[in-house]
Amino acid sequence: MIETQWIELKQRYDDLSKQLTNAALDHQTRQALQKEHSNLNNLLNKHKDIVGYENEIEEAKRQLLQTEDEELKELFKEELDILQEKLRKSQLDLESFLYPADPLDDSSVFLEIRAGTGGQEAALFAADLLKMYTNYGMSKGWHVSLVDSSTTDLGGLREAILHIQGKGVYGHLKYESGVHRVQRVPKTETQGRVHTSTATVAILPEVEEVDISIAPNDLRIDTYRAGGAGGQHVNRTDSAVRITHIPTGIVVACQDERSQHKNRSKAMKILQSRLLAAQKEKQEAEMSQKRKEMVGTGMRAEKVRTYNFPQNRITDHQVDVTLKKLDMVMEGDLDDIIQPLMIKDREDRKKQKIQW
Repeated sequence: MIETQWIELKQRYDDLSKQLTNAALDHQTRQALQKEHSNLNNLLNKHKDIVGYENEIEEAKRQLLQTEDEELKELFKEELDILQEKLRKSQLDLESFLYPADPLDDSSVFLEIRAGTGGQEAALFAADLLKMYTNYGMSKGWHVSLVDSSTTDLGGLREAILHIQGKGVYGHLKYESGVHRVQRVPKTETQGRVHTSTATVAILPEVEEVDISIAPNDLRIDTYRAGGAGGQHVNRTDSAVRITHIPTGIVVACQDERSQHKNRSKAMKILQSRLLAAQKEKQEAEMSQKRKEMVGTGMRAEKVRTYNFPQNRITDHQVDVTLKKLDMVMEGDLDDIIQPLMIKDREDRKKQKIQW
């Protein structure tokens, strides 16, 4: 930003400060003005810090050039290193204010995995992905629980839903949405041929009830006896819940809790998250024709990653990153893939027009 823009922002900030002294402002107007006032305050303070560090760096450089004392030179060099690091951090902070991240980035998520093309091998790959994301979530200190799953005879997964709770979960995992392709020799293959199969992943941010309004008349709620592990209690009571959102046809089932009330509450959260994701996807499709250039749009038709087992290679197609450590990634070591995606997300935000 050029200096004249900062002068204009300071003038706008001063104008807002005067407006906020008006006791006659209604609540809604005051809230909007206070939000803008706070944002501008953050921007101006960070810009002030940056200008201050830049001036101190110039002064330290000047003194370094003028002194002939070796001890003083070392002190000035150390001071320069400290100031330059402070400047770098302040510039990153300023970027975060100028190009704010998705407000949902701090949300917990529901992670859905479904077997795609490839029959039993696709289901086995879906089970491997479930293990990978579970291990990754646990390595981050997040709480990971299995909400619902449907298995095959060979131990694969038709579909599964994970609830991953923690700070910043959506910000880390939102790029995982899409088609994941695997290339390997299936366990069912007798002649050693490499097959290609797929699984789809969808990352749904967990939303509060105020974010998505659902009319009670739009819901059909059924209860039934849960299956699978859980002991006698699970199988003898109608604790499992299935909710159908009639207008969209979205169906959500939950049976991981022993309490019908808890299952119903969790199923409602998943439904709200799916409706929010559908709403966001529709808005994105209407607002931009460049969706394919963006990361994390949630379109399941987009191939995001290829897992090549014979060569122990994994390639993420969103950032063109290839690693020869597929074995480690499948155990949950995803940081070397997710970090470049987060950096690309930040760079993409910087290309957008600043909104004041």
